Amino acid sequence: MNKKIVLILSACAIILSSCKAQTTSNETYFDIVRPLFTGDKAFETTAYVEQFWRVPGNTGFNNSIYRIIENLEAAGYVNEDKANNQQRFVYRLEKRPMDELTWEPVDAELSIVGMSEPLLKFETNRNMIYQYASSTPDEGVVAEVIHIESLNDFKTKDVSGKIIFSEMSPYRLYDAAIIQGKALGMMTYNNPDYLQPKKNVTSIQFRSMRYKEGVNAWGIALSYQAKEILKNELNKGNVKTKVFIKTNIYSSEELTVVASIKGIDLANESLVFSAHVQEPGANDNATGVGTQLEMAMLSAKLIRENKVDIKRTLTFLWGDEITSTRRYIEENNGKNTTIKWGISLDMVGEDTNITGGSFLIEKMPDPSAIWTRGNDKHTEWGGRALEEKDMTPHYLNDFIIKTFKEQGEFANWKVDTNPFEGGSDHTPFLKADIPGLLLWHFTDQFYHTDNDRIDKVSKETMKNIGIGALASAFTLLNADKDIGIELINTTLNAAKTRLNDEFTLSNTAISEGANSEEQQSILNSWSNWYDSTLGTIKDVEPSENTELNSAIEKAQEELNTFTKSLKEKLSKQKN
Repeated sequence: MNKKIVLILSACAIILSSCKAQTTSNETYFDIVRPLFTGDKAFETTAYVEQFWRVPGNTGFNNSIYRIIENLEAAGYVNEDKANNQQRFVYRLEKRPMDELTWEPVDAELSIVGMSEPLLKFETNRNMIYQYASSTPDEGVVAEVIHIESLNDFKTKDVSGKIIFSEMSPYRLYDAAIIQGKALGMMTYNNPDYLQPKKNVTSIQFRSMRYKEGVNAWGIALSYQAKEILKNELNKGNVKTKVFIKTNIYSSEELTVVASIKGIDLANESLVFSAHVQEPGANDNATGVGTQLEMAMLSAKLIRENKVDIKRTLTFLWGDEITSTRRYIEENNGKNTTIKWGISLDMVGEDTNITGGSFLIEKMPDPSAIWTRGNDKHTEWGGRALEEKDMTPHYLNDFIIKTFKEQGEFANWKVDTNPFEGGSDHTPFLKADIPGLLLWHFTDQFYHTDNDRIDKVSKETMKNIGIGALASAFTLLNADKDIGIELINTTLNAAKTRLNDEFTLSNTAISEGANSEEQQSILNSWSNWYDSTLGTIKDVEPSENTELNSAIEKAQEELNTFTKSLKEKLSKQKN
């Protein structure tokens, strides 16, 4: 073909792509994504990943990583080492030697001597073995069980060569029982109430112990049912148990996958989705792995077929929770690229009719994490009360909430929020001063238990979250002045709604004897948070935009006037 014609056609293609990237309506992106995001790949991947007990470096973790790569390549992503400069869909597999050994469970059985049926078996309770527990001899060990009710018991009870049973936190037992007491191993039970243990009697929440070279230590976590049977036998007299455990502990390497679609205009700016691979469950977090994979594959398809395009770079990361995300930020942000937004997908596939709880957007730190009241509620996972200095004002909160609420209304799907709590891949973003939030579910009565399996997963939920996440991403990645104006409207409306709600709560509180100045300070805090939030919208336009800046300033003035009127009303309540 004539080179001149090729150049002309290439130029036309670039122009068309640029036009596609200027799509500014959330609804338009919904229209594009909804018919094509089925949840099938998300569910298929979840079913594959959840069969493994996943720890960085072990067989299940690595198999999951390579399954992700296999699907990325099928979707058109090319290994960075083989990609040319024109290749937009790229991935890399990062391999790092591990300072610590990896671990994987193989088999286990716990029996009370004299009983015909085992108390626990690995095939039905795969969380029974403590993470980093050593193997017993092949024939197992038989020993007397010593009931430990407090650390003071170690002063009067000889546990050497025995197996201890306790309902204490296992982390307090290890040194006293294993290192100092020379116990053979320990059996523990401490399932929290939100797991509803009297209902879910076979559930075991996974536990871990420190690995210490040269110490052949092991632990077994008990279900409520197993604990009750054991205690009943101990009340009758001396009890011996037989314990068999088989695990593998070995040197390995840590794997991380990073896949990106390069933006056509502002490629050095990016949005990063992160989903951690480790943990043994289906919802936690095979669903995050699977949903994110379908998002990555569909994004490539849409761009390849010219149905949409992106100005900024879209990145997907799979690895070790928090560790991989933090490292990615440290190695990339401000160097090769500027990460503008970070979103964590963690426990995003729940069938809430079975698990309980609801889908949640965990907000970036706002005043609801200081004053949690009204419709705001912390989950049973919990979160410490924050201070004013911990606040992170940004438009990402209300933008994501609005987008997901739209998908919720469309699909008749419930969307809730919770104040900031931390504990997942959104925290490294926030610690690096990058706007970041969490998509997740709680309370889950099977959280971290061996009953968190594929039968608790909803393909429809993963579909809704994937659609909401992609529609949000495409909007942000193509954000410009027009999107900025939309963000101003969204933020200002959210601010007025919040301030009205807080005014009503404060008004009631004052009438019931609460300190008026403190209630005024709550209104001030929310107003200040939203005033600063409006200011962050400037970052959607790469250059100074007079129209956008003027609109922001006007909205800030309107917000301040609105706040002033509410404070005046509250002041009258004081008098």
